[in-house]
Amino acid sequence: MQQPYLSIVVPVYNEETNLGPLMERLYPAVQGTGKSFEIIFTNDGSRDRSLEILRRMVRDYPGVKVLEFNGNFGQHMAILAAFEMSGGQIVITLDADLQNPPEEIPRLVAEIEKGHDVVGTSRRKRQDTLFRRLASRIVNITTNKMTGMHMKDYGCMLRAYHRDIIENINRCQETTTFIPALAQTFCSNPVEIEVAHAERAAGESKYSLYKLVRLNFDLMTGFSVVPLQLFALFGILTSLLSLAFALFLLVRRFIVGAEVEGVFTLFAILFFFIGIIILGIGIVGEYVGRIYQEVRKRPRFVVRKTYGFEE
Repeated sequence: MQQPYLSIVVPVYNEETNLGPLMERLYPAVQGTGKSFEIIFTNDGSRDRSLEILRRMVRDYPGVKVLEFNGNFGQHMAILAAFEMSGGQIVITLDADLQNPPEEIPRLVAEIEKGHDVVGTSRRKRQDTLFRRLASRIVNITTNKMTGMHMKDYGCMLRAYHRDIIENINRCQETTTFIPALAQTFCSNPVEIEVAHAERAAGESKYSLYKLVRLNFDLMTGFSVVPLQLFALFGILTSLLSLAFALFLLVRRFIVGAEVEGVFTLFAILFFFIGIIILGIGIVGEYVGRIYQEVRKRPRFVVRKTYGFEE
């Protein structure tokens, strides 16, 4: 069977209301490129009618394929599973919520064909809540610091990758990762373009505050040891300041004499440093936890069944 030129990867979790409108726009947009293609949906343990709709799409639309997870493994695992099954020279990821228009796909294909190996996108006039915009800004700053790259918007999932980047990602086999940042570590000629953005028409965002916090921890512990180094430097600085403060109190005792004033200030300083120590233990725990997850060698995801790949 001839390999497709384009692979469109779409993770799906409880998107029954969006799948129909998505396909009405996505399929013509991909056909309009004039390239051979496949569209791979990963059903990430949806509890609504998403799988039923996807199975019907396999019958109705040539080139549509579906991976069915036996549980909810997360958006990035859903994408990685599709990466392993994809065959296109250009692989494009897209969310199912239609916040990024599928009509932008030909622009991403054109950028890859110009010689770029990763095409990132930034959302123009972003239609999200203030909380989501602030959280995304934190993720973008963190990612740039961790990877050494400088892109404006890592949260936009409408992105294109050359096959060489996909092959390197598939070799990693990490249990927790952040795909845009991982791709940036392998690319040599990335580019970022602006794309349109729309409000979510139906359904709800799958990223809660907890998941956003987890994402930032994955970025910190998955792509750098800088947090550990900073904590070590802070410990050295604190030790020096503590020594200087102890010498100051010793001299003061000989000059002024013993006193009890300032006890609560000392307690406040003590509690502050205890808090810092607990934070440091938490950071170390994150690294240890990641090591624990990796050495267990458990499957990152479990595919229950596939549809459309038999062809």
